[in-house]
Amino acid sequence: MMRRLAAGLAAAALGTAVLATASPAMAEPPGLGFDNYDGGSTRLSFDAGPEPIWKGRALSLEGKLSVQCEEDYIDGFVSVHHADYCKDQERWHWLGGKRITILFRSDRTGTWEYVESVRTNRGGYFSTQVPAYTSGTWRAVFEGARHLQPAEATDWVKVVGRH
Repeated sequence: MMRRLAAGLAAAALGTAVLATASPAMAEPPGLGFDNYDGGSTRLSFDAGPEPIWKGRALSLEGKLSVQCEEDYIDGFVSVHHADYCKDQERWHWLGGKRITILFRSDRTGTWEYVESVRTNRGGYFSTQVPAYTSGTWRAVFEGARHLQPAEATDWVKVVGRH
């Protein structure tokens, strides 16, 4: 992180443009080498339903992204910039405008496939509908952001009907 900042400052001094990108390791969910991230603790709730569902019917994917109020993200950085704040006695606070990536892993293939990306609304909620074709695990991933740790949640859905 400091190397990217130093490179950006050096480029600015030289009058050149710098495009900062995160390495693939920066986008890993918790438990996969990203545990040392310094930021607000996030929580992602997620539900795929109805369960079970008939093949070809619309499956609703919905959830909520929130951040722990005791962390510096809310107590310091965000409050100072008036972007968000925790109400008194609130342990978790919603996060609006954040990107959630939806992935699917069929019981047959075992590999994760990208489905779509959605954004949380002002209340931290997100939702989308997709057609259900085969049983498997649905995964919602928040890859993290400045001062926010990544979070993910999964839900397995059984699809019934003719294959």
